[in-house]
Amino acid sequence: MQAIVSATMVSQPVVSLRYRVGRSPEAWELPEGPVPESTAHDAALFRIYSLLSAWAMRSANGARIARNLALRWLPQYPKTGLDPDIAVLWPGPADFDELSSYRLWEANRAPPPFVVEVVSKSHPYKDYSWVHEGYAEMGVAELLVFDPQLFGPKSLGGPAALQLWERDLTGAFERTHAGDAPVFSKSLEAWLFVDQRKLCISDDRAGKRLWPTLEEAAAAKAGAEARAEALQARAEADRAQAEADRAQAEADRAQAEADRAQAEAGQSKAEAGQAKAEAERARAEAELAKAEAQRDRAVRAELEARVRELEAKRTPG
Repeated sequence: MQAIVSATMVSQPVVSLRYRVGRSPEAWELPEGPVPESTAHDAALFRIYSLLSAWAMRSANGARIARNLALRWLPQYPKTGLDPDIAVLWPGPADFDELSSYRLWEANRAPPPFVVEVVSKSHPYKDYSWVHEGYAEMGVAELLVFDPQLFGPKSLGGPAALQLWERDLTGAFERTHAGDAPVFSKSLEAWLFVDQRKLCISDDRAGKRLWPTLEEAAAAKAGAEARAEALQARAEADRAQAEADRAQAEADRAQAEADRAQAEAGQSKAEAGQAKAEAERARAEAELAKAEAQRDRAVRAELEARVRELEAKRTPG
């Protein structure tokens, strides 16, 4: 396996070295027991783990994210391996939750496409001098060396906030980036950059579409759910208000109908009273006419009687 080192610091000329990795298997033997790290180192690891875990959950691509998992690639040397700070396992093994080590010679065990080493104050030399050789032998597609506190030794070209090693089409493992500028990861299909000593991942180089951590994703989801619930509650309130307005309109219409019926009833009653009064007036007029007729007949009878009386007196006996 070939490894290519390119010095890409701003103040230095670009120099490429190509050599074959020839370490003995014993050189990659994993130490027994955990290596103590600082709280800053652990915080950096936790953030990267959270970013990549949220990405795996969001994209549902079957990847699993491991921390300090022993990666072994030589079956005849079972103690030989590396334990990267962060490793993306894709496809994620079915027994991921029970893994104590990841043996590449077993079935369905592909080399990680992306691993991360965070440089620590206690042993910065390994991440600048030889750790890339192990990942070159292992078959890793990309190695990110993250040095947030710039512990990298100057004698090895450091410090560099970000170093990215990539495997090319020939199988060589080349350092394609070393510095503090953003760098694109082909494995993640995203940009990597440093902001206030924190590793950030974004879909765009400008960092406008940042990847969230698990906590940020959960908060965003909770916020979205809360906004959705608020919108639903508002819609339900608007619907209830519309129902209330409709019911009020129906009540107002019913009241108007009742008022109209009452007015019509009052009008009918008034008309009936008027008709009754007219009938009584007609009866009174009829009685008056009858009385006048009777009086006229009486006067006429009286006059006729007087005429007959006078005529009787004029007639000689």
